[in-house]
Amino acid sequence: MTPLRVAVIGGSRYFGRLLVDRLRTSGAHVTLVNRGSTPAPPGVDHVRADRDDEEALRAALAGRTFDVVLDQVCSTPTQAAVARRVFAGRTARYVMTSTIEVYAPPALGSVREPVREPVREPVREPAPEPAPEPAPESAPESAPGAPHPTGPRPGQPPALRAPGPRPVPLPEDAFDPTTWPVDLTLPWHDPTFRDAHYAEGKRQAEAVFATDPPFPFVAVRSAHVLGGADFTGRLAHYVDRARAGTPILVHRDPRPSSFTHPREIADFLHFTALADFTGPVNARSHGELTVTDLGAHLTPAPVYREVSPGEDASPYSFAHYYGMSNTRAESLGYHFSHTADWLPTILDEF
Repeated sequence: MTPLRVAVIGGSRYFGRLLVDRLRTSGAHVTLVNRGSTPAPPGVDHVRADRDDEEALRAALAGRTFDVVLDQVCSTPTQAAVARRVFAGRTARYVMTSTIEVYAPPALGSVREPVREPVREPVREPAPEPAPEPAPESAPESAPGAPHPTGPRPGQPPALRAPGPRPVPLPEDAFDPTTWPVDLTLPWHDPTFRDAHYAEGKRQAEAVFATDPPFPFVAVRSAHVLGGADFTGRLAHYVDRARAGTPILVHRDPRPSSFTHPREIADFLHFTALADFTGPVNARSHGELTVTDLGAHLTPAPVYREVSPGEDASPYSFAHYYGMSNTRAESLGYHFSHTADWLPTILDEF
């Protein structure tokens, strides 16, 4: 049987490295495509090229064809446009690692895009709340022990506040890339601009690939990835604060989101490489988490402080809900773990 010929763009760190190892273990012939700053693992072909340089990328891939391309690092529509042109006729399938961030409400006005309806966020109707009991006449609101008008007393940890109703997890059609506007004239080459518009870059990259694609295309929308090798430092932020007793900065009513483990997202990308479905697909573990759920797993007595207006919260504290549904992925035959299966072990990875 001829080995599957796979090109992995990026794939030099975090779950990309796990993906390359998973592909090699399954017998695939893997070609790693990146700038060469990190050596390729043994048994892997290495093509050194800057993906932003179309002519250099085309020349480096001369004579090579693939059964599937797994693009780990496409983050802008300009990168997607280059990849469309270079890999058209060169691959039978293209899988882009996208993100849960495509469901985040767009920051209208931060990029030149037409004003449009926000990303759909279906919400269950909350049950009627009982009328609050009136405060005793002898205890004014400002007196010690008096009820606070919003429920908890001032300074009460957010973890102790009664949670609001949880919206319905977002299905893939909550964001349709084929209808999303693309602006290739924005300064996507500028790292500062690109980092500040990460979600929008991913949305527009999906749009470039998904509109009249030259090859079967899949966008794997990964949940937030939690693991000790996270080069972004987001998980280390919690570990460091927990060890130092420094407060974790949270929104007043932190909302839940979706998460996955590095090994799980690598395994799902391998599953997708071998499959034949197309279109967007969400990838996340069962069991949504709030920032306080996460904090409780990292320290027995987490300390929180509510952010002031305009102040940045800690990573994974969200003022809005955009948890994802993984129903489509599971209907295609993949079975996800539960966050409870791996969350207690992530501290051991540091």
